[in-house]
Amino acid sequence: MRRSYKFLMRPTRHQVIALTACLDDHRNLYNAALEERREAYRRAKTGIRYGDQSAQLKEIRADDPDQARWSFSSQQATLRRLDKAFRAFFDRVKKGAAPGYPRFKGRGWFDTVEWPKDGDGCRWDSRPEHPAAAFVRLQGVGHVRVHQHRLVRGRVKTISVKREGHRWYVVLSCDDVSAETLPATAAVAGIDMGVASFLTTSDGAQVGNPRHLAASADRLAVAQRNLARKKRGSKRRRKAVARVAVLHAKVRRQRLDGAHKAALALVRDYDVIVHEALSVTAMTKRAAPKPDGEGGYLPNRAAAKAGLNKSILDAGWGVFLTILSHKAESAGRELIAVNPANTSRTCARCGHCAAENRVTQAEFRCTACRHEAHADVNAAINILRAGLALRDAAQAA
Repeated sequence: MRRSYKFLMRPTRHQVIALTACLDDHRNLYNAALEERREAYRRAKTGIRYGDQSAQLKEIRADDPDQARWSFSSQQATLRRLDKAFRAFFDRVKKGAAPGYPRFKGRGWFDTVEWPKDGDGCRWDSRPEHPAAAFVRLQGVGHVRVHQHRLVRGRVKTISVKREGHRWYVVLSCDDVSAETLPATAAVAGIDMGVASFLTTSDGAQVGNPRHLAASADRLAVAQRNLARKKRGSKRRRKAVARVAVLHAKVRRQRLDGAHKAALALVRDYDVIVHEALSVTAMTKRAAPKPDGEGGYLPNRAAAKAGLNKSILDAGWGVFLTILSHKAESAGRELIAVNPANTSRTCARCGHCAAENRVTQAEFRCTACRHEAHADVNAAINILRAGLALRDAAQAA
């Protein structure tokens, strides 16, 4: 398998200056390549590809000492990043979606540099006997100490350096990572994602929703009000921006930690896990306006929908399902995604489906057979049955 490892870096003051310069120079290269593509199309209606721009790197490095001090392969990776953005743009145009033309990257919008091969301008240097004493060598920066909190398995393929606020991280992408299969439990479960409870299993277990963003809302509001009063471009504004970023980063880490723990508990307890195939992007769209035909608009409960969207995003369903799929693959568990349509309206006992079955957020009472249950548990049982039916059909075919 291929897995990624993310570790906190401990750069010195001079290394922080060099890392910042590395990001800035790669950002300038990205913006210059984007400008060349735009001008070529505007003036001559011709397109420029990655190969054309990569061939210019040798001349650019010869004329610009700032660019020459960094790895050639990392600069090629930056040009590939721009080429990938253009390919995604053209794909969206073909599908009729909102195009979203690639934008120039400002100082706060370019925070990652990638080295596509270990040993080409970078080197991961870890000591197995002292796993915490690890270093990453970067061309133009030097040997940067890394806090390696777990062993790196497999073969290091690519190395990336990422800035998050005032912290620096190294991300290792490794090939040939062996799976760590867990012993079989002969247990199966369906899980229902929610807002009141983060998830509920078909056997009645529940994981509460910690609402990390809501817990930090007061501190965020104070920090954002303080930011709004600062003059643009001032040193105080940059400090205020950093304070807001620190609070958001803490919420993100808390959400990620909770998702890892919940996913790990599931793969340890169950051999087969069935979940809803949720499209979080579609679920968190704004409420569509309702014209009244007289130049005005009817009430569309936009405020309530905005609150629900915020709660869904705070729960982090998408992050959790991604982590769950990775852990299930590594542990040798079977993960099945099913269509979530009507799973919360269908009676798990008799199969009757009606909107009236859902009495409240937590209460389910079938209008046909009078079966009563917790609404999320009832939905999780339906999800499990649908997943097992899909598996049986696939095995029969």
